[in-house]
Amino acid sequence: MEVKCLLLLALFLLLGTHGGEAQPLVPAVLTFGDSSVDVGNNDYLHTIIKANFPPYGRDFKNQVATGRFCNGKLATDITAETLGFESYAPAYLSPEASGKNLLIGANFASAGSGYYDHTALLYHAIPLSQQLEYFKEYQSKLAAVSGSSQAQSIINGSLYIISAGASDFVQNYYINPFLFKTQTADQFSDRLVSIFRNTVAQLYGMGARRIGVTSLPPLGCLPAAITLFGHGSSGCVSRLNSDAKNFNRKMNYTVDSLSKTYSDLKIAVFDIYTPLYDLVTSPQSQGFTEARRGCCGTGTVETTVLLCNPKSIGTCPNATTYVFWDAVHPSEAANQVLADSLLAEGINLVT
Repeated sequence: MEVKCLLLLALFLLLGTHGGEAQPLVPAVLTFGDSSVDVGNNDYLHTIIKANFPPYGRDFKNQVATGRFCNGKLATDITAETLGFESYAPAYLSPEASGKNLLIGANFASAGSGYYDHTALLYHAIPLSQQLEYFKEYQSKLAAVSGSSQAQSIINGSLYIISAGASDFVQNYYINPFLFKTQTADQFSDRLVSIFRNTVAQLYGMGARRIGVTSLPPLGCLPAAITLFGHGSSGCVSRLNSDAKNFNRKMNYTVDSLSKTYSDLKIAVFDIYTPLYDLVTSPQSQGFTEARRGCCGTGTVETTVLLCNPKSIGTCPNATTYVFWDAVHPSEAANQVLADSLLAEGINLVT
């Protein structure tokens, strides 16, 4: 907590002022990835991977289910607020993604997507390659709104967030014999990290200079993963956690390599594995009481419209002491803990 206070003080001192109003530390936030950061793009797709209905969003502003896979704010929402933004960058497919709203960025993420395009195609989500195409389109729209010079300044100064990979494993590799029978988890990780490296190269070529990428979470501790792959045990599935840690090691190595390749690129890994694992294995130490199941329904398999919906029986009345909202996604309270970690590891990206 003391470290967080010092970081917040540092950010407060860094926030510039203009006309008496504090200015965000970066001009805009541009987000790519999966359901961990999707703010509503899937609302506009023909997919079952949606969250634009209760009880999702019940603790969000005005109790609106925006399409966020949470009871309230995502970790990236909280991060944007900490950076000084008073509103969130809109989902790119939404009507709000137009005019001056584009000046603070856009969110291209899509639940069910991943680094591997075939993961997204399985769930009719937006593949990462298409998210990059939408970003190109966004740049043209931004230039039309702000002028090419200011648009370039926004593109170069913005914070880019990439959060993907979990769906590639949990919703594809582990359940897809065409993958797990033809390659090891280590080989699949190599494929994903190679796609990540190429994605960063493309973003850099389009003007990105500040990129934060999340690590994989402890996949074996997600309630749905314990239900599906735990063979009746109530503890984290060590094989899945081992795969996640192996992937994260490769990601860290690749980010170090990229920072050497592009001398003017600020890039960092946001470690969400450690804080989420600590929450799951020692919830009481941080004020949580339930880490084995999510708040929605039974909390063991529920996610998206399939089982977490207005008719779900057993949904908890108060999610603030639950680590997970549904069987895959953290609660707003847990996202606050993750956002604190993002702040600590990403401060160099915005200073």
